[in-house]
Amino acid sequence: MRSRLAARSTRLVLAAAAVTALAATTACEPEDSGDAGSSAAPSSGGGSETPSVDSPSIGASTPAGGSSSGGSDDKGDKGDSGSGDKSGYGQSCGTNDLDFTVAWKSDPDVDGYYQITAKAKSGITCYLDVNTPSVSFGSGRDGVASPVGQGGEDPIKLTGSAVAYTGVDAKTTDGDAGTQFENIIIAVTEDDPDPAELELPDTATVDKPIVTNWSTQRNETVPRII
Repeated sequence: MRSRLAARSTRLVLAAAAVTALAATTACEPEDSGDAGSSAAPSSGGGSETPSVDSPSIGASTPAGGSSSGGSDDKGDKGDSGSGDKSGYGQSCGTNDLDFTVAWKSDPDVDGYYQITAKAKSGITCYLDVNTPSVSFGSGRDGVASPVGQGGEDPIKLTGSAVAYTGVDAKTTDGDAGTQFENIIIAVTEDDPDPAELELPDTATVDKPIVTNWSTQRNETVPRII
């Protein structure tokens, strides 16, 4: 009986040892097998491929002056200045940047004159760099107002509620000579491609007209031949 139990115990010990050895061999197979080594190589290769894909993207953005978002910010700043929203400081006023009004003003020295007021459109800040506006009645040379050099501030900043004035005397000659006009044409420069045409408060008789410089003071824009 004892020898049978001893033999059985010996078989159980040998079986347990075999199982333990088999488990140890199985656990070591992923580390020792050739497949494990080959799978590690693609993993290492994949790691090297990631920089090769990202690197051209980084290199492309750097010569352009930074990231794509930085480039769009610069473009956005310039675009606001070119699409109606001209909030950048230092730009010269174009005629189409301004709103104009014209009114008749009484003055005993000149028998009355037209006062033109210029104001920057909403969202625009600009400067009247050219001191004297280009003013005419009609398209003929006889209707072009001559500058008299009165008043003047150079340059005048227009933004918000700030305004500039210029005065126009449509007729500086005596007698009844002259041509009648119902509108006046004004531009900030002689070569401005987009002059403004304003309806006069009454029909003007025009003969040798004159115009003053821009000024922020109304009393400096009463046109007189000096």
